Amino acid sequence: MSLRSLLVVGGPPLAAAVVGGLGSRRAPEVYGRLAKPRWAPPAQAFGPVWTALYVSIGVVGGRMHRRGAAPRTWALHGTQLALNAAWPATFFGIRDRRAALGVIAALDAVLVAEVADLARRDPVAAATLGPYLGWCLFATALTARVGDPGPAGGAPGVV
Repeated sequence: MSLRSLLVVGGPPLAAAVVGGLGSRRAPEVYGRLAKPRWAPPAQAFGPVWTALYVSIGVVGGRMHRRGAAPRTWALHGTQLALNAAWPATFFGIRDRRAALGVIAALDAVLVAEVADLARRDPVAAATLGPYLGWCLFATALTARVGDPGPAGGAPGVV
């Protein structure tokens, strides 16, 4: 694989991971204080899960690159990665749950569109994004369900 191909394939998910990681700097503190449902995963689960998901996104990017994906597919791919990168800053950085719900709902919609687009051209790539889509939908439900830990937690809608 050429350096250019490697950058096309690995650069976008790596950039999303780095930007998302910067937005998640306060995640341990914020997540630990949230009123979470019983089905919320422990904080230690997020790192390994996201690492695997970013690798799978890179694999899909590689398939798209090798198969000459349409500009629309690349636009969807880039948009979902941008939304993915924006969510942590919205949720953990500015701590606005309503805005974070808007970001993650947009991510879900764009990701569904990308999977549908890929399913027509590359069913393997579409299936590879399945766990990512499932995790994002789960994260949407969790984002909707978490709440302030109490009076010291901040204003309604702020996590």
